[in-house]
Amino acid sequence: MSDESSEEFEDDRNKLGEYDGGRNEIGERHGFGKALLPNGDIYQGTYENGKRHGSGTYRFRNGARYIGDYVQNKKHGQGTFYYPDGSKYEGTWVEDQREGHGVYTYPNGDTYNGEWLQHMRHGQGTYLYKDTRAKYRGTWENGNMNAFGEYIYAKHRYEGNFVKNCPQGLGKYVFDIGCEQHGEYLKPDQDQPEETMPSDGVPKWSPECITSLTPVVPLPKENEEGQQ
Repeated sequence: MSDESSEEFEDDRNKLGEYDGGRNEIGERHGFGKALLPNGDIYQGTYENGKRHGSGTYRFRNGARYIGDYVQNKKHGQGTFYYPDGSKYEGTWVEDQREGHGVYTYPNGDTYNGEWLQHMRHGQGTYLYKDTRAKYRGTWENGNMNAFGEYIYAKHRYEGNFVKNCPQGLGKYVFDIGCEQHGEYLKPDQDQPEETMPSDGVPKWSPECITSLTPVVPLPKENEEGQQ
């Protein structure tokens, strides 16, 4: 190796840390290799023209760990991230952010299984509470329960509209004993009798009537639609 090449590799170590692996014709990291970064992080996996590209494992100095796909130095594709607090995300990534479908397990054991956008729960998804085994299934927007959804409990469920994680507006409770209670969740600032208002500012359930179970109308089959 020439003196000039030696100086280039020494400069590479100073800026990018220690590296053991393949290189391309101009000396960039290329192919499979292992790198110890200046901040103490460790990456072991594939490179392309000097950048993490392909599959690899990145171990952070704080104990976090990512195992999955990279594109041009960014987490992109399928991958699993283990966080220092014990939580874990397993799913798709887009340019270093949770995006697409994925499952997040929280430190307390709760899980979210559904769609993500820019690191936040967004789209259709189900959140399962470990302690109570209750779950919310429905629409999420920017990390919050929004639009239509349902809370499912052991022997009943609630179906209705949600606004920023709270039920709001018309909805119904469906009980396993064979009946439904229809009603409305009222916002604290609505002009309603005082006895219907919660003391903590949380929407209050105002029941209207109890009915038998609403029959489920099956969707017509495609061949039946064509015959109509």
